[in-house]
Amino acid sequence: MLPLPKRDKSGKATKNVGRSLVFKSLYGGAPGAKPKDASLDGQAPGLGVRSAAGGYSSSPQPPPPAAPVLHEKSFSHHREHEHGAVMAKAVSTSNMQPQPTSPPGKKLACGSVVKGGADELAFALTNINGRDYSAYQDIKGCWEMRNFKLFVDHVQADPYDAPSRCRVQVAQSVASFPTWLMSNRVRRTALCDYLARRLAEVLGAAGGERRGTSGDNPGGEITVDAPGQNVLERTSVTVNSSYVEARFSVGLPAEGRTVMGDWAIRILTKNLAVHVERAIFFNHQDAHALQRHVETVEDANILRSQLGQQGLVSFIANGSILPRRAGNSNKPMSAQEAVKFESPPSMEVTMSAPHTGKIKGMGIKKGVTLIVGGGFNGKSTLLNAIEMGVYNKVPGDGREFVVTDADAVKIRCEEGRRVASVDISPFLSLYGKDTTNYSTVEASGSTSQSANIQEAVEAGASVLLLDEDSCATNFMFRDERMQALVSKEKEPVTPFIVKVRTLSDHQLSTILVVGGNGQYFDVADRVISMESYCPKDVTSEAKRIVELFGESAVLRKWGVRAYPGVVQRCIAPAAYYREASTNVRDRFRIYFGSELLELGAVEQLVEVSQTRAVAEAVHYIQSGAAAQGPFSKRSLSNILDHLEQEFDRQGLDVLNPNQKLGNLARPRRFEIQAALNRLRSLNLVQIRRER
Repeated sequence: MLPLPKRDKSGKATKNVGRSLVFKSLYGGAPGAKPKDASLDGQAPGLGVRSAAGGYSSSPQPPPPAAPVLHEKSFSHHREHEHGAVMAKAVSTSNMQPQPTSPPGKKLACGSVVKGGADELAFALTNINGRDYSAYQDIKGCWEMRNFKLFVDHVQADPYDAPSRCRVQVAQSVASFPTWLMSNRVRRTALCDYLARRLAEVLGAAGGERRGTSGDNPGGEITVDAPGQNVLERTSVTVNSSYVEARFSVGLPAEGRTVMGDWAIRILTKNLAVHVERAIFFNHQDAHALQRHVETVEDANILRSQLGQQGLVSFIANGSILPRRAGNSNKPMSAQEAVKFESPPSMEVTMSAPHTGKIKGMGIKKGVTLIVGGGFNGKSTLLNAIEMGVYNKVPGDGREFVVTDADAVKIRCEEGRRVASVDISPFLSLYGKDTTNYSTVEASGSTSQSANIQEAVEAGASVLLLDEDSCATNFMFRDERMQALVSKEKEPVTPFIVKVRTLSDHQLSTILVVGGNGQYFDVADRVISMESYCPKDVTSEAKRIVELFGESAVLRKWGVRAYPGVVQRCIAPAAYYREASTNVRDRFRIYFGSELLELGAVEQLVEVSQTRAVAEAVHYIQSGAAAQGPFSKRSLSNILDHLEQEFDRQGLDVLNPNQKLGNLARPRRFEIQAALNRLRSLNLVQIRRER
């Protein structure tokens, strides 16, 4: 192990901790000397090879066995299944040449100036050892290590502040990932997601880099934004044809508020090299797991793209495990406990995926679909799986092949939310108020649900997902007795049931969970009954009940009402935009300055990394909507179109290109618009009407 320098009572290093001692400890020679184990390919200078017991040996060791390389053929849409995943022998790691340390002052293509290599970084840390913590600012910049470049982008001002932001770039000549793994957006996303999980796994297995648990010695940990069950575009790991880049945080170690340069040397010049090699180099990956990960994601994406061609809005594969482990967990219930999904024969369809082949499951067609059944039988679980089907999943999630139209939006009531310039007249006609351009700082249940529908349609939703448990009762239906007491002339709320059929005229489908009201049988195209987590097609029975009892009272009184569409809005031009400080507290709470933005009702926001990206997107859009800005007087829908195009072209870095944030995940346009709609300080106005 690297000998830690002795310290006096003040915490400063004693005189025998000179540059020569540190370099001799690390490299076995004087500054600038060739490392003793430089011949060990793939190892950090001075590390040797990590033994099974976890220690390091400085004696030369044979290179690790090469990992198998996946052939492009294994990803072919016409792969012959009898041959399985095609593997080939990997190029030996001995062919991978270590990258030389760059001379100080070398300028990279990205514009960064290399400050030096591992030797120079160790020397810089030795020089500031024992000094005030602010001296860590000296290491900010680019350092060219043996097999990667290390960028220290942001240095924390205090050991108790948020950790410092760093990133590494590993050239593809070293990382050696096959080019076809990056041949399209879906594969790149899956590869990056896999590597982010691998890096989180490696760092977790290392148990952090803390020297101790004492509050007097903060820092030392290396962390990465760890993914959940969904496979999303992220900034924690990115790949291209030139390099793999991983972004992470480092708590630079301190003793009190002084620099622990010796420990920082160990973290940045020794341990980090091991983590990078294990997590980012292709020859250290489980090739079978990587192949399965990418193939699963690509298959799910292709299944989703086929929905429209088959007239479907959602597909649930047979054998799927829909229940989750717990109410606060996205991980699947164990296969031993869960009831595996099996489609009713009348609703079973066959989909085709390039790697998995033919997949059978339940197809939900466009139109109005009801999910009914007794309590605790799986109605809401099925709807939750459908609403989360807009995202791809990791292998083993149980919902890998539950796919839904990417523009499906969950709708619910949201008492107390702000509404700005929304045309809710299709559903409400309040006395003395113009509901064609309605605003309020505190919406009621029915008003908020009306606004949520209109805003979703404005943003481009194609499927509305509703659960009566989270809907406003008076918005959803009115029974015969209530209509007898309160006539429709005295009721400002137009029940959703009289509009749901005509939503299809605007290419809008609806999937609705109902457990206590059968009035929707009249307007449903199909009815699914969940019985002990097993779906049954009861459409015929529901239609017979309609014939037996006759048309529901609400439809007799109200009839089927046309749905007029939406009014487009824009951000009112402002003379300037003053960016407020942002604090993302959790997945559903963002502070913009002193203003709290609550997103608890935005249920398809699945990770706090998405929430951070939403906060960045709000700043990006607001600054662009200021006077003479690129978004000035453009509709919200148009702005969202532009933003998605920029995400496709430049990635999430377009939101904050100067900071190289590593903790963002791509949100959908609907979640970004939901934040804009609820931000009380943002002035939205109507611009035109679409019918």
